[in-house]
Amino acid sequence: MKLMFASDIHGSAYYAQKLKDTYIKEGAKRLVLLGDLLYHGPRNDLPKDYAPKKVIEILNSLSEDILCVRGNCDSEVDQMVLDFPVLADYAVLYLDGIRVYITHGHIYNPQNPPKLKKGDILMNGHTHISADEEGEIFRYLNPGSVSIPKSGQKPSYMIYENGVFTIKEL
Repeated sequence: MKLMFASDIHGSAYYAQKLKDTYIKEGAKRLVLLGDLLYHGPRNDLPKDYAPKKVIEILNSLSEDILCVRGNCDSEVDQMVLDFPVLADYAVLYLDGIRVYITHGHIYNPQNPPKLKKGDILMNGHTHISADEEGEIFRYLNPGSVSIPKSGQKPSYMIYENGVFTIKEL
């Protein structure tokens, strides 16, 4: 099954629409969002076309396809307007027999990992920097940020297909 992973939309209607268009073009079966959907947060500048109400409409149009975990900028009020669950701190997926622990990254991350076994994958957003790093115990993946990438990176997402994770520019 082809999956698309993305994080840190931060209320950008421009990038939310680009994400939706790319999701449809990719032909993925599910969109896994790693949090920070509607609010830009006090440490970030406003992203391009900051319009959380438009982001709500865009994401709700994909609600049947979305699996989401809560980011540090997401709250109960966001759940009131979104048609899919957004308040789980983490989720666990099994892809081709490999356990993938997905979370936003503000609690669990490579410096503070959850309990993982050798060969597991930890995937989070939060840093706004894409990554694919093989560690001693676990592999660390980060799709980067859809709307506010950092460290000179471009807006990005990740695709999982046929056992392979690929980071792509949005």
